[in-house]
Amino acid sequence: MNYWCTLAVLGMSTVLTAGAAQPAAYVLDCSTQAHGGAQALAGTRYQEGKQDFGFDLQASPQVSGGVCQSDMPFFVSVTEPDGDYRVTVVLGGSAAAVTTVKAEARRLMVEELATRPGQKVKRSFVVHVRTPEVNAGERVHLKPREIGSLDWDHKLTLEWIGQHPAVRSIAIEPVQAPTVYIAGDSTVVDQDKEPWAAWGQMLPVFFNDRIAIANEAESGETIASFVGERRFDKIFSTIHAGDYLMMQFAHNDQKPGRGFVSIPRYKELLERYIQLARARGAHPVLVTSMNRRDFTPEGKIVPTLAGYPDAMREVAREQKVPLIDLNAMSKTLFEAMGPEGTLKAFVHYPANTFPDQPKPLADNTHFNSYGALELAKCIVQSIREQKLPLARYLRHGIPSFDPAHPDAPGVWRVPTDPFLSAQTPYER
Repeated sequence: MNYWCTLAVLGMSTVLTAGAAQPAAYVLDCSTQAHGGAQALAGTRYQEGKQDFGFDLQASPQVSGGVCQSDMPFFVSVTEPDGDYRVTVVLGGSAAAVTTVKAEARRLMVEELATRPGQKVKRSFVVHVRTPEVNAGERVHLKPREIGSLDWDHKLTLEWIGQHPAVRSIAIEPVQAPTVYIAGDSTVVDQDKEPWAAWGQMLPVFFNDRIAIANEAESGETIASFVGERRFDKIFSTIHAGDYLMMQFAHNDQKPGRGFVSIPRYKELLERYIQLARARGAHPVLVTSMNRRDFTPEGKIVPTLAGYPDAMREVAREQKVPLIDLNAMSKTLFEAMGPEGTLKAFVHYPANTFPDQPKPLADNTHFNSYGALELAKCIVQSIREQKLPLARYLRHGIPSFDPAHPDAPGVWRVPTDPFLSAQTPYER
């Protein structure tokens, strides 16, 4: 007999202070029996304002022998306010499984963890939850595409995907951890729909459970619009001493039109937020923007970002700020892949590759999951080579990465997420 997974929750009360829910600690157990005195609710489904935890978004998995396992992706959500939460999952089931765990809008937390029949493996990571509220009566100016996004709601959402993904239990607890805030554009953002992806949403898988990655980037942003839409205000409403502020802008700043940001203004705003971060005791880190997929006949990358990468390098030198030169690393990476190889890293797909995609996709700016993962590896390698303080939080056993010798496209074997879009991410 199959049963719905039972979710037992400890500390589930949502005490309200000034209209906001307080962080709650949950223990979610895939079982048909109550454990540890917690209430067991078979067949629970998450309902905002009615049910604070449960399966969400897609069909619930079935359970057997205390294991939630399915042939399809499945989701669990819990109501949580802004903050950082350590999540501890016990993976593995009665059958063999390969499980990938994502959080919120497709942030990669655990990649392709294989378990034998009956094997149990524990993994922990920290998830950053945010809402649009900045301060009393103030909100981030969200774009239409962000309304209803898993990155901006009042819950923490986890996804299980893979080959018969399986989980036995989930523990969620509020924590105070150093946080890496990332400010950037569509090449950094948590892309919430396939086949799009960006390096910011791949970064968490490389870090341990003593630090949080708060990817605040959004499609179409310039450094100036990041100010105007109160996205920097959101970051500075919660940033603390010991946190980090990564900034990567250029792709939209350079474009003519009303969104254009001149290089002097670009440098001025970089310097302003470097100073504000330091005033809070946080550590600024600059990241030059990666190149677009534009090659000469000889197979060399054509620079398309004008003077913006050099402007950021100048600011880094003048302000004595660590610089991750993703622009230079991506040149090496893309030239090593070549014009044909980079088609596997960017969003280039024939018509009808995905449902409701009648036209081909040919985007030379945005990446799929494989390309985003390779760029995230560049970021991690630079952190390690420069011996930045962030390196202490990297997971053990991460192999070195040489952009001149990229991984084969088959490095990304995770099945496609259930949410798809043929629409190019918003650009100015």
